[in-house]
Amino acid sequence: MSDAPAPEERLSYRLISGPDNREFCERISAALAEGYVLHGSPAATYNGGGVIVAQAVVLPAAIATADAAAATAVDSLEFDGEGHA
Repeated sequence: MSDAPAPEERLSYRLISGPDNREFCERISAALAEGYVLHGSPAATYNGGGVIVAQAVVLPAAIATADAAAATAVDSLEFDGEGHA
């Protein structure tokens, strides 16, 4: 039995934010290299001193799990044959 700590589980979702500079881009690049994918468009705001940006990233497995859960929920809905297009 090993006394080594268990590896930290990666979060399925991360929101990375910070000043719009090279360091921010490096953080996004590192997340992509770790297997994350971009989720949605980046956001930007001005805080009176500089531009602050944010980008969500998710693990592909999280997307697959969410898609499967949505499909299961849709399958469980009752349909009486009427609806609107």
